[in-house]
Amino acid sequence: MKTIIEILTEKVSEAFNACGYSAELGIVKASDRPDLCQFQCNGAFSAAKLYKKVPTAIANDVVKPLLSDGIFKKISVEGAGFINIDVSNAFLLKYLDEILLDPYLGIKQSEKHETIFLDYGGPNAAKPLHVGHMRSAIIGESLKRLAEATGRKTISDVHLGDWGLPMGLVMAELEDRNNCGENMSLNSGEWDTIYALASQKSKENQQFKQKAQEITDKLQKGDKRYLSIWKKIMEISIANIKANYKVLGVSFDLWNGESDAEKYIPELIEILESRNLLKESLGAKVVDVSLPYDNAPIPPIIIKKSNGSNIYATTDLATILVRHKFYNPNEIWYIVDNRQSLYFTQVFRCARKASLVPAETILLHLCFGTMNGSDGKPYKTRDGGVMKLSDFYDTVYNTVYERVSSSTFSEYSDKQEISQKIAIAAIKFGDLINHRAKDYIFDIEKFTASEGKTGTFLLYTIARINSILKKVDNDDANLTAHEVYSDTEKELILILALSNRVFELAYNEKAPNLVCENAYKIASAFSKFYSENHIINETKYCKKATWLYLCRATKTLLQKHLDILGIESVELM
Repeated sequence: MKTIIEILTEKVSEAFNACGYSAELGIVKASDRPDLCQFQCNGAFSAAKLYKKVPTAIANDVVKPLLSDGIFKKISVEGAGFINIDVSNAFLLKYLDEILLDPYLGIKQSEKHETIFLDYGGPNAAKPLHVGHMRSAIIGESLKRLAEATGRKTISDVHLGDWGLPMGLVMAELEDRNNCGENMSLNSGEWDTIYALASQKSKENQQFKQKAQEITDKLQKGDKRYLSIWKKIMEISIANIKANYKVLGVSFDLWNGESDAEKYIPELIEILESRNLLKESLGAKVVDVSLPYDNAPIPPIIIKKSNGSNIYATTDLATILVRHKFYNPNEIWYIVDNRQSLYFTQVFRCARKASLVPAETILLHLCFGTMNGSDGKPYKTRDGGVMKLSDFYDTVYNTVYERVSSSTFSEYSDKQEISQKIAIAAIKFGDLINHRAKDYIFDIEKFTASEGKTGTFLLYTIARINSILKKVDNDDANLTAHEVYSDTEKELILILALSNRVFELAYNEKAPNLVCENAYKIASAFSKFYSENHIINETKYCKKATWLYLCRATKTLLQKHLDILGIESVELM
């Protein structure tokens, strides 16, 4: 389905061509001044340079054949040669109807069969999840849903860190506690603290650190005893991680980790050696990934440490090999924080040099900033420690639950379910409304507020629409819009009709914040429309039918925005 922008661009481009000018000059965009017009075309200015004519003369030439086209309510030349466009109400209503009838709600579907592989989450299996894991999970889930909405197949992988020194540290600590036998067990309290204690011990006790390193080496070489212990730890860890992600509404197709790539490392090494890429440097084996045009030095990527052990880069490259071998994706997206930019430059360059994936396979590092506290520093507990993700969620939930219990929400029996959904909406929308690459401050009072740019406001809008539709006795499923009765209706219809273009831009830019902004625009426009019209009490059938139609259209499209953001709506509030 074509967007309104594409439809208008085609018509204006045809007019440019018919008047003897290049059709490429007919690009239409949403107006920079919505108070003056809905759309605009500035092609006359570029044409003036090409054809040595005054812009207004060119614009008038182009507009003349379009004046009789019923799609336009008004098309005129303003100022020095701007072509201002307003479309007719009839066209807007017809277009909105087509969106609602379209199985994809007007979202442009990929013309090719494409598979996107998403690597997000990335928790270390030896540690409890903390707030630092939140952004990767939330952004990754939204990008996955956005890709799926455009008709692309997705494969998501949590990519656990389960094969490095952190695992060795935990095993060393368990051995010190004599808790490595057949009946090994860890309660939630022990699991939350064991890595932190082991890590601190390794800094104070060189002997313990060496023991952890030796255990890690034995594990990676297939020691049966440590593999058995590792499997038990993984059972405990994955159950804990899955529980946290379930609360956030985040899911994965694959629960693979570094360990799954281990058996493909010999194949990786063979490829690197066959292409004469592997060099020795201070006892380590590295690949030079620098290029002549680098503005800053790009250091070699280490494949084998001087002691012969593997590191993250080794398993990440082997993982790329595996992903191509078994899934052959068109694109692989890594949703990992900004601080890893240099690392992914090294990994991607090495993968290209070694031809681990075809040249046309796209490798993307979709970086993100940090979530900070009110002090502008990464979010911490009150005593300055790293906050567990479950504790962070509980803090937001408790704030919401207190408000729900003390407000009109109390008339509903399931206050806990409502509070859970509002808390997740507050967390996700508060995160995703910011461009992923930027840092932001999490303000719990602001993000849980029922007004403003918040997830709560969006939930409230859908709940309000549900309440309206519930009060209407007649079946509104077949309602149609007869005409536009006010400017607030027109504003709402236009925003709804342009939503498919927003999804397209959000996918192209990998920017869920555009979906957030548009969702807020829809909710705000509906709030204004609702406050100016007495929908339930309207006595004129055509007017009431139109307004109920707009209620249903708003709910449908706003719900689509929330689905892509991974936010679950509430029935009533």
